[in-house]
Amino acid sequence: MKPLRTAILGCGGFAQRHAQVLKQLGSEVELVACCDRNAWKAQALSGQYSAGRAQVFTHPTEMLDSTDLDILIVCLPPYGHTDEVEQAARRGIHLLVEKPIALTQEKAWQMVEASEQAGIQTQAGFMYRFGEALEYLQGLDTGPIGLFSARYFCNALHAPWWRDKEKSGGQLVEQVIHMFDLMRYLMGEPRTVYAKQANLFHQNTPGYTIEDVSATIVTFANGGLGVVYASNGAIPGQWIKDFKLVAQNLTAEFGDTNQARFFFTAGPEVTTHTVQSGRDLYLAQMQDLIRAIRTGGPTRTPLREGAKSLELVLAARTSAESGTEVRL
Repeated sequence: MKPLRTAILGCGGFAQRHAQVLKQLGSEVELVACCDRNAWKAQALSGQYSAGRAQVFTHPTEMLDSTDLDILIVCLPPYGHTDEVEQAARRGIHLLVEKPIALTQEKAWQMVEASEQAGIQTQAGFMYRFGEALEYLQGLDTGPIGLFSARYFCNALHAPWWRDKEKSGGQLVEQVIHMFDLMRYLMGEPRTVYAKQANLFHQNTPGYTIEDVSATIVTFANGGLGVVYASNGAIPGQWIKDFKLVAQNLTAEFGDTNQARFFFTAGPEVTTHTVQSGRDLYLAQMQDLIRAIRTGGPTRTPLREGAKSLELVLAARTSAESGTEVRL
């Protein structure tokens, strides 16, 4: 079977991780093109992961016009999206698009429409859906989930564009969206969202216009509740992304989607089970996309899912800005 000819658009930090995955996959894929507005970044990625064989481009249209591709991995920052997804879709190129897939609902649904009309396979970059402990949970008879609580703690200035609300959308939109996606994945579509956000720790940091503390409550049709709290003022050098849930038949505590402890509460005695895995979530995500391309089956996280999770975090931001509950 021929390797799937793959290109990476946006050759920053996340591109490195995806390029590592392509190398792990061996003959399944071939990195044939690297594109970044900074030529040296594309050249460096090509040199490190294809021994310089991958062609280097500084504009996506030029790359798409001159390269025969099967897969395009889009690692652009949120503000960097133009029409590259729509262009690739029209050419029949399958897509992996890092989250958030856009900064507006309108743009996200344009991507979804273009990809679905083209009939291509797509994957939004919510790799946490591929955790082994999460898969174990989904094989259980949990009964209704009544409560989901998650936190996302870090403490870093990140890139200048990340601190700019106009370019990143804010911490919820650019980072914490992972936890909201997991909430949707486990509990279904939300009905309402109410949020509070503030910049408490970075008021004197030039260019820092996003929130650094937030708390959000989400309601669901079955009466279940989701709570997500986040901060960029926690422990420096640490990223804490854990969550818990209470269902009718069990309570679960996740250190991440690969590590969890389950408490089974439906019987006369409480029993427990622990999952500890080192699964490479980025690798699993790409393998799922390749399987879908080869077989024609669905991916776990098509772009439509990326658009729905974006809608939820944008609604949370609107709630915080207006001081009112937002109905979805």
